[in-house]
Amino acid sequence: MKSAEKPVEIGVGGMTCAACVRRVELGLRKIPTVVEASVNLATERASVRFDHNPEHGDIEAVRTAIAKLGYEPVNLTVVSASHSQDDHDVETSRLWWMFLGAAGFTVPIVILAMAPMVSGRIMDLMMRWLSMEEWNWIMLGMTIPVQFWFGCRFLRLGAKSLFSTSPDMNSLILLGTMAAFSYSTIVTIVPQWIPLASRHVYFEASAVVITLILLGKFLETKSRHQASDAMKVLLNLVPKMATVIRDGEAVSIPAEDVLLNDLVEVRPGSAIAVDGVVVSGSTYIDESMVTGESLPVAKEAGDEVVAGTINGNGSIQFRATAIGADTTLAKIVAFVESSQASKPRIQGIADRVVAYFVPVVLLIALFTALAWLFVMPGGSTDQALIHAVAVLIIACPCAMGLAVPTSVMVGTGKAAQYGILFRSTDAIESLSQVGLIAFDKTGTLTIGKPQLSLFHVLPPFSEGDLLSQLAVVEQRSEHPLATAIVVAAANGKRSLLTINSFNAIAGAGVEAQLSNGDRVLIGSEKMMREHRIDITPFDAQVADAMSDGNGYFFAAANGALAALMVVSDPIKPSTTQAIEQLKQTGFQVALISGDNERTTLSIADRCGIPPMMVYAEVLPNDKADVVQTLKHGGRRVAFVGDGLNDAPALTIADVGIAMGTGTDLAIDSADVIAMSGDIQNIPRAISLSRAVMWNIKQNLAWAFGYNIVLIPIATGLLKPMTGLTLSPIVAGIAMSLSSFFVVSNALRLRSWRS
Repeated sequence: MKSAEKPVEIGVGGMTCAACVRRVELGLRKIPTVVEASVNLATERASVRFDHNPEHGDIEAVRTAIAKLGYEPVNLTVVSASHSQDDHDVETSRLWWMFLGAAGFTVPIVILAMAPMVSGRIMDLMMRWLSMEEWNWIMLGMTIPVQFWFGCRFLRLGAKSLFSTSPDMNSLILLGTMAAFSYSTIVTIVPQWIPLASRHVYFEASAVVITLILLGKFLETKSRHQASDAMKVLLNLVPKMATVIRDGEAVSIPAEDVLLNDLVEVRPGSAIAVDGVVVSGSTYIDESMVTGESLPVAKEAGDEVVAGTINGNGSIQFRATAIGADTTLAKIVAFVESSQASKPRIQGIADRVVAYFVPVVLLIALFTALAWLFVMPGGSTDQALIHAVAVLIIACPCAMGLAVPTSVMVGTGKAAQYGILFRSTDAIESLSQVGLIAFDKTGTLTIGKPQLSLFHVLPPFSEGDLLSQLAVVEQRSEHPLATAIVVAAANGKRSLLTINSFNAIAGAGVEAQLSNGDRVLIGSEKMMREHRIDITPFDAQVADAMSDGNGYFFAAANGALAALMVVSDPIKPSTTQAIEQLKQTGFQVALISGDNERTTLSIADRCGIPPMMVYAEVLPNDKADVVQTLKHGGRRVAFVGDGLNDAPALTIADVGIAMGTGTDLAIDSADVIAMSGDIQNIPRAISLSRAVMWNIKQNLAWAFGYNIVLIPIATGLLKPMTGLTLSPIVAGIAMSLSSFFVVSNALRLRSWRS
């Protein structure tokens, strides 16, 4: 069944743990038209893919399913950073005040419950005022608002998940706190039902657990919102106002009101509001926030400008070419958010564990209660209750649900600040595992703007006439070297000839017939030899071009050799350093190029790539085959390219990395995009992907390890041998701290440096 290309995303409010995520995913997958559903706890989003292009009824079905599961469906709209920040502040503030309100009741309850245990004199003093039974009634009165008002959210969601036979964290909280509260209420109201030795109340356990969970959710929410700071920074780059020329006058309007083709004026030091093309003026623009490029970029008439970038000291006017969600900046934010919402393969470990985790915990809690009732020495009803509640509270799987997505959220946001975009979290995971990086040459290792450096013409041909005729032919070609001919001829006289026929031969050159009847060939040595054209007159110049690492090709007219064209394409300033950094880190580096072997080897030598890892004279369609060969033996390969002919190789590589300065097809085929085209972003992206994966593994180790260690202690079954046990209060503290630790550990990625 063919699914719709683009998934629908919808917010899901009220999720608290990995079990919630799994519950929503399973619920959405039950919708008949849904092919796949993926839910992210950190971003609080569900990504739903249908078997057809979704209609309004499909979206409503998703919303209804989420609501029936006990969660809140939230529409995702394009909002400003300030609105997003306001929503985050409201949520964080609400949790903080909920915690303070619960704490206002809980602290007196704890004092009343614990004070008699601290001192006999305090116990005597309390007994002078009221009897213990009357104090129990007071504690009951103070616990009720904590349990049923401040803890209402957990109880409501817990009940729904239990009734739907898919228990989650809220179910554990419900069972744990209600067990302590119900037992204490029975002791308070009908004490005769309970043996005298077990007539203890545990209102403080119930109240403290709910209060600590609220504190934990506050800290977790605050940290999660900090994790999305990178996206807030990007969104804040867009100015709120823009100056447009309307009816010949400069008018200041809200940035969102700018229309396509509006003439926008940008003054010194101002931010660019929308994408566009410069019409007049010149300046330098700081594009580092979008592309990661540290140096300001010169802009003049005909150059593109991008929303969110900062103008320097010049003043320009540009024509708006993209607004709103169509701007480069908006697409970057959407790209990163889409990446954050996806799941890496390692997430499957947590998902599989969570599927069985909560039911197993419920069985452990039941076994613990039975053991303390019938097996353990000194066992009693209240001991069974304490340890069973401790197990339920300590095992809440909040940390498991946050371990992976929080690290991904921070990592992709950090990457975006460097101008590195990951298409999905699978790309992060795969890039962290590569062992060999193969580079295309033109536009990847080199600047990608070839210039005609030498033009050798044989008599009887005229240099000016021949160049203008060759430019007429090359205007039809998409090869980067063809551009050099067209640009070089732009300042000379223009030919009046037209093309009668044109044929591009992949990896060889072009042949054409002009309107004056001349047959023109432009191409490689191989092409000339195939047409039996002697190129030996240019042997000396060819040798010089090869030694300099320059490209060259020939032109022939009516079967006679006419000219040699030497084209230089300088190596990018960062290329040599980046490749050396990769080699020092232990990566193998290869070069794949369509240029002749001597030229390619010369470029490789200057870049520091060993000769045995150089693949020259590779036809465009064969680049993918070379990449496939490099993958032999299970070696994981990343391919870096930017051209139209790189798309197959980018697709077949384990990780395709496209230069953001390249063609749209190359970018669409890639898993990772380096926006600025700086080769230094390749080792930077690999290093960051490894940091993210290591951070994820740390989080998972903590999330699982803390449960593996503390659940046996919480049962109290080790108490006779080791003396170790956990009260429900300590269990609540540990559970809250575990989630806070995971999120805080992920936030360390914000300080990552390349």
